[in-house]
Amino acid sequence: MCGIAGFLNRNDAPADPAIVVAMRDALAHRGPDGAGLHVDGPLGFGHRRLSIIDLRAIANQPMHSPDRRWTIIFNGEIYNFRELRAELEREGWSFRTLSDTEVLIAGCVIWGVRKLARKIDGMAAFALWDAREKRLHLVRDRFGVKPLYLWRTPERIAFASEIKAFMAHPDFRVRVNDSALREYFTFQNLFRAHTLFQGVEQLPAATILTIDRDGERRETYWDYDFSHSEPIGTEEAVETLETLMKQAVERQLVADVPVGAYLSGGMDSGTLVALASQHVPRMQTFTAGFEMSRVQGTEAGFDERRDAELMAYCYKTEHYEQVINAGDIRWSLPRVVWHLEDLRLGMSYPNYYIARLASKFVKVCLSGAGGDELFGGYPWRYYRVFRSLDQDDYLSNYYGFWQRLTTAEERKRLFGASADDEAEMFDVFRSVYADAPRLSFETPEDHISASLYFECRTFLSGLLLVGDKLSMANGLEERFPFLDNALVDFAMRLPARHKLSDLEHMLTVDEDAVRKKLLAEDSFAGGKSCLRQAMTHVLPPEIMERRKQGFSSPEASWYRGDNADYVRDMLLGTDLASSAYLDADFIHTAVEEHLSGRKNNRLLLWSLLSFEQWCRCFINGEKPYAS
Repeated sequence: MCGIAGFLNRNDAPADPAIVVAMRDALAHRGPDGAGLHVDGPLGFGHRRLSIIDLRAIANQPMHSPDRRWTIIFNGEIYNFRELRAELEREGWSFRTLSDTEVLIAGCVIWGVRKLARKIDGMAAFALWDAREKRLHLVRDRFGVKPLYLWRTPERIAFASEIKAFMAHPDFRVRVNDSALREYFTFQNLFRAHTLFQGVEQLPAATILTIDRDGERRETYWDYDFSHSEPIGTEEAVETLETLMKQAVERQLVADVPVGAYLSGGMDSGTLVALASQHVPRMQTFTAGFEMSRVQGTEAGFDERRDAELMAYCYKTEHYEQVINAGDIRWSLPRVVWHLEDLRLGMSYPNYYIARLASKFVKVCLSGAGGDELFGGYPWRYYRVFRSLDQDDYLSNYYGFWQRLTTAEERKRLFGASADDEAEMFDVFRSVYADAPRLSFETPEDHISASLYFECRTFLSGLLLVGDKLSMANGLEERFPFLDNALVDFAMRLPARHKLSDLEHMLTVDEDAVRKKLLAEDSFAGGKSCLRQAMTHVLPPEIMERRKQGFSSPEASWYRGDNADYVRDMLLGTDLASSAYLDADFIHTAVEEHLSGRKNNRLLLWSLLSFEQWCRCFINGEKPYAS
């Protein structure tokens, strides 16, 4: 796990080593264990290392092939690198290190970049330079676990694990991407490859970008496919899933440093800890909870420490807890926004705190992200659309649900009356399906499959980005066993009836009743049915019967209570850094609606606070660690 940065000058001008070093060291938090540099004519590579596998100096990067034709810098972990290594040895490669990095460079030489990318089971973003052909390959893993950003100018193409590396280049200027800003304040996410920084985009997941004298060529080598479910009995499905879960967890424990795990009160993290603790005695586990003395309503159940403590007791882990209180957002928000850069999803500062805690004890931490998106963990979402009449009806229904922050009319007020973007935002939403021609929209099961595809491509992608940025901010590697190749392949083939235990009942419910939000959310919550059955004899009954709950802070209560003055100070002042982009009257209304209790705007307020802090950091140049 590391940070990578570099660029290729299109005009063949020599790369300036000082600029490469500045870009590289802007990512020092991602790799506190070492730094490397390689310059070859117009090409500059910089690498910061977090040592996880083969801790010796011989495994440092950039790494070269024996003939020095090929040079690689790599961020991530390849969980099946030992199997790939054995294949490559049979084909004649003689290894000098025990690292997964050398497996990548050997695989590229012997198999080619595309074949290697398809063989990888793991998380990876890497840059490969062919010095003989003057050709650069940029590659991202199939699920997009590890980020890779691109910044193009007529003179060069630059790449990096984080956008702040570009800010260290003397030619880079921070400008707001207005289209991305509207997209963010619609979905609280970005569905396209662009970012809030004008001119900066992400290389999409499962993509190989090749740059040489002939220009650029982009290839997608994998995508989610939920369109071909296979007939399978319940007993066989449960047994297969249990076997695959065990294999996935064991595979992702490979490391030459201690591995711990996040432990909430839920089934996903509990499953990982239960299985991992069979291989790691006295495993270290970490939970973030909340000080709840002034929290009311549904948020009163957000603290998961009691259930986490039960599982820690069951599996004999060495357990640590972080208690977050209302005042912690003031200290953490500048740090969180600085490291996120690319704003995504809801309240994420608890993720920063728990990663900060875990990093004091381990270098690697297992996370349960992916279980919900692959195995149907959000049934209240699917039941909004599974009765849709056809594709157009489905898209209209689901688009309405995913406008998490503002409607088209509200965006006219937020961005100005001329900002009529309804057609644009709907096209953005619909474009997620553009590369999934195999999806059908004829049956309720088809609509559920389409929903799973959408959420893996968008919501899970956002979760992974937040996980990477806020863990690496603390020099910690997060791993996601649910994103194991074989496990994902099985999840995609598994019929919807094995994921949603109440699907058969739901099919008999009157269509008008389906549209009643409370019925859909409270009466039909049987998600991840197959996973629950597979883990029945592994997890305590109290956890198996626990209602699903996301990892979220009680912000609705805190914004009205202890943090009310902080919200007003940040959003109602006369010198807002975001005032050039957002309407002050709209912000004032949103704040007062929430503080008065007339409306729950907690997600919108978080995004307004985050963008205000983003402008302070990246437009005004405020230092995130000034206090």
